[in-house]
Amino acid sequence: MKDLRFGLWVLWKSQSDFQDGMKRLATFWCGEMLPTLDALEAQVFQRRPAVDHCGIDLGMRESQVAILTEGGEIIDGRVRTDRQHLQEFFRPHPPMKVLLEAGTESEWVARCLEEMDHEVTVADPNFAPMYAQRSRKVKTDRRDAQALAVACRLGAFRPAHRASDERRHVRALLAARDALVRSRVKMAVLIRSLVRREGIRIAGGNTESLPKRMTDVVLPSHMQSEIAPLLAMIEPLNVQIATLEKEINRFVQNDGGARLLTSCPQVGPITAASFVASIDYPGRFRNAHQVEAYLGLVPREWSSSEIQRKGPITKAGNSRTRWLLVEVACGVLRYRSPETVALRNWADRIAQRRGKRIARVALARRLAGILWAMWRANAPYDPAKVGEVKRTQKVA
Repeated sequence: MKDLRFGLWVLWKSQSDFQDGMKRLATFWCGEMLPTLDALEAQVFQRRPAVDHCGIDLGMRESQVAILTEGGEIIDGRVRTDRQHLQEFFRPHPPMKVLLEAGTESEWVARCLEEMDHEVTVADPNFAPMYAQRSRKVKTDRRDAQALAVACRLGAFRPAHRASDERRHVRALLAARDALVRSRVKMAVLIRSLVRREGIRIAGGNTESLPKRMTDVVLPSHMQSEIAPLLAMIEPLNVQIATLEKEINRFVQNDGGARLLTSCPQVGPITAASFVASIDYPGRFRNAHQVEAYLGLVPREWSSSEIQRKGPITKAGNSRTRWLLVEVACGVLRYRSPETVALRNWADRIAQRRGKRIARVALARRLAGILWAMWRANAPYDPAKVGEVKRTQKVA
């Protein structure tokens, strides 16, 4: 007991202005009165402040909330998913740790709660251990929220990356442009179908110039009333798409990483902006393979013991960036530039073994790694550095 009291005294004394060293320590041990054991425990082993853990199952209109107190009690609640009701619900609670899934509403909800001094973590919903406490036979919002609260307390979650405001703005611009381009393509396809139904052919060209090419086509009177509304919608779409592309080009010119990526053959401003907005910054990943897996360009795998099965690519991550990289790969194979000889030869060997479709995706995967390496090294595309892929040999 005396040794325990002495150890507690040293810890207690270290929190004060004890700086005289062993001299005072010897004086104390020789004759100074030791504090009582209860007093030392109260000062040294101070109880840490209670921290509650909260899980939120976000919904478009309403969200389920589960608060796990320090004593193990679960407090359930339901709140409308808007700023006013969230503030009214969470403001009376002391700062706590909050866990919610990554989704459409997750970023603004996280920022709203952080303004009230709560510690918010946006978690990856694909991390299975996060829902280990939930029964697989019954799934409700209440059980999901409780499972998130337990996972928050146990630390059984994988934080999702929260992109910066600038990257989120670029993603929104790309999404808006994508929606407008798809609408324009649908109208152009419908116009061509209606014209072909009457045996009339339209001169070839891109979708943007379709209204001009239609002026050279003589249409029956009944077809003019059918096609006129569609042609009238294409012109405003062209203007809005051009406005968005101008803003995206401005971002690429002002961003050093995106501007650097355009030095790669067949990589334009749209692909560079999409890649930069998806990755956010190159330091997130340790190597190129992690980038390829993040973009869903690696094959699926079902392996156990000696059995190994690989399937199609996972298609995880941002789908827009993935198919843009596939388009870049198609352009590399189609236009035989001297800068892409090594890439084409590598893809041609894969095409001979596995087919052209697999070769295109494999080239897109390799291009993702090349773009990440260029960005990380802050170096433009160099054909001399694009050599053969080094294969790891298995040691017998």
